[in-house]
Amino acid sequence: MADPAPTLDAQVRAADIDRWLSSRFVADEQRRADLIALYAFEAELMAIPARVTQPMLAEMRYVWWREQLDGVFAGIARKGHPVLEALTDIVARHGLDRAPFDALIEAHIGRVHGEPHDLDAFYVGPMQAAVRVLAGPGFDDAVVEAGRVRGLTQTGQTDQARALRAEANRMLAALPVQGFPAVAAAVLKRPDAPEFVKRLRLVVASLRGRI
Repeated sequence: MADPAPTLDAQVRAADIDRWLSSRFVADEQRRADLIALYAFEAELMAIPARVTQPMLAEMRYVWWREQLDGVFAGIARKGHPVLEALTDIVARHGLDRAPFDALIEAHIGRVHGEPHDLDAFYVGPMQAAVRVLAGPGFDDAVVEAGRVRGLTQTGQTDQARALRAEANRMLAALPVQGFPAVAAAVLKRPDAPEFVKRLRLVVASLRGRI
């Protein structure tokens, strides 16, 4: 099979420009590709409601993804599926836990049925997995508030995000510099900002190690 990395990279760029831009600050090519594979998995989940109009049909697709995680965490990739093949590889190499992946799928199912956003499932868990890929284990607590800041910002709760930012930065002091690209997107406050503005904000945040 052809190298899936360029395809996954393009998929993430189209689906989540903020985190794609943040991933450009990962110097190690393999770890950057691993990070992109995580984000591509999330992109697949995010796209489901746009592809089907009925909540039950969407839920069926999410259940399919949940079932595929059995193979991912058993080290048996679904052949021919670039996202699942890449995810199976990085789960094994980085020792990722399954719980955040299951929680994310359950949160998506809840959303298609009209439930409120579960910020920890949508933003904190994925950020913790991304940090583990870049910096190794042991830094879950350091990024909890940063994940919530990003979640609050993404859901339009900007005042709450602003109030939490100082505590998030205090916690991020424990995060190694190589893990910062996994949290850097939390500095971006305007989803509609021009790309060059986002790039500049990410450069400043990366230099300071603060969101």
